[in-house]
Amino acid sequence: MKINKLISAVALAAVTTVTSTAALAGDKIRIATEGAYAPFNLINEQGELAGFDVEIAKALCAEMKADCEIVAQDWDGIIPGLMGRKYDAIIASMSVTEERQRVVEFSDRYYSNVLAFVAAEGKELDTSEAGLKGLTVGAQRATIAGQYLEDNLADVVDIKLYDTQDNAYLDLANGRLDALLSDKFPAYDWMRSEDGKGFDFKGEDIDIDDEIAIAIRKGDPLKEKFNAAIKAIVENGTYEKINARYFPFSIY
Repeated sequence: MKINKLISAVALAAVTTVTSTAALAGDKIRIATEGAYAPFNLINEQGELAGFDVEIAKALCAEMKADCEIVAQDWDGIIPGLMGRKYDAIIASMSVTEERQRVVEFSDRYYSNVLAFVAAEGKELDTSEAGLKGLTVGAQRATIAGQYLEDNLADVVDIKLYDTQDNAYLDLANGRLDALLSDKFPAYDWMRSEDGKGFDFKGEDIDIDDEIAIAIRKGDPLKEKFNAAIKAIVENGTYEKINARYFPFSIY
């Protein structure tokens, strides 16, 4: 779902030589999430990390019988923080990409994602290249949506990229964007909020075969523990219960 900035060559070289010291079941596992990507990860009114990603992380830790601490980390620094051993895993709606796979390893998916255009309900929006030509379209920076715009529509639309999804929503609501390209599920959640009333999806979903998974350092045996735990919570119904608290349809 999200794409980090390129890791420096120094960091990449370091990753290929590091020796894993993965936390084992019963040990302390530190997990990073962003805390700014509702409903998947956010800071709630009590100042605590919450959301789908956080609930999945807690369920996986319970399944592994692991003592876990979940910490917030700004998106642009989330992979460097993993490589710097600030934490052991990232559960933050991170898309599996070839670029990232050169630096980190990923677990099996814990949900799948599509992209969608969002605009005002009464606005006629043709999402073909011809229909979008000359419009101002936003997305969060360093995400699959932002990358899609830059790769496919840079010569068609005026692209505006934002540091957070909330700031992209704000400009859309204030009329500074003609449309927003977003991961569908967080946009669905926003449109159910007071701020998102009056907006709707436009055109067809963009299926980019986007799988969301847990990032860990290369060679870390924690990967297989997470894979087993993901399979277990899907099979025992825990995943379905968490999913239902956020969406009336399965995102797995």
